[in-house]
Amino acid sequence: MRESTVRRCGGAALVGTLVFVAVAVVVQWLRPDLDWLDAPLSFYLLGGYGHVLQAAYVVLACALVCLGGGFYGALRREARSLAPWSLFTYAASALVVTALAHSNLPGHAPTLQGLVHGVAAQAAFLGATVAMLLQSWRLRDDARWRSRFRFAFALALVCFVGLWVDAIWKGMPRGLEQKLLIALIVWWLLCAAWWLWRAKNGPGANR
Repeated sequence: MRESTVRRCGGAALVGTLVFVAVAVVVQWLRPDLDWLDAPLSFYLLGGYGHVLQAAYVVLACALVCLGGGFYGALRREARSLAPWSLFTYAASALVVTALAHSNLPGHAPTLQGLVHGVAAQAAFLGATVAMLLQSWRLRDDARWRSRFRFAFALALVCFVGLWVDAIWKGMPRGLEQKLLIALIVWWLLCAAWWLWRAKNGPGANR
């Protein structure tokens, strides 16, 4: 893949992730009826400004696909793999389903749509974090990207462990716990997208 195409993929992923972050923060600020510490992000998909947040989810999904494709094109042939890109695409698809299927709400009877939302959300988290781990691991096989490996893999591992902590441990407000995990994942995505956007193909590049 041409350097210019890799950079465009990185730029698109960077902008898409930043748009998601900005919209998610603003929508929570505009919804005083929900306690941001207790309410997971899914609750903000319903009611006022829900459609705006849904659109931001779709934008983030596109960013994931661009990120996976960008790294596939940026790495040398012996270092690249379709697995991370496929998992990013899988996570992106699950994220779109998460945005469109309404979640179950406290005090209301569970619905099939709520079940679909819950399964899709977990699939998106799992797919994204595993993709991050695999993509980070692949960086070590390319001399131009090896300097990024330790940080990328360590942060991806923290995100993966955090996913299971969020699923098992309930010692923190539900919304806060989920948003801390999202913040860690977004941090990795922003770093990775920035690296791609600034990528160069020369000797010693990307350090």
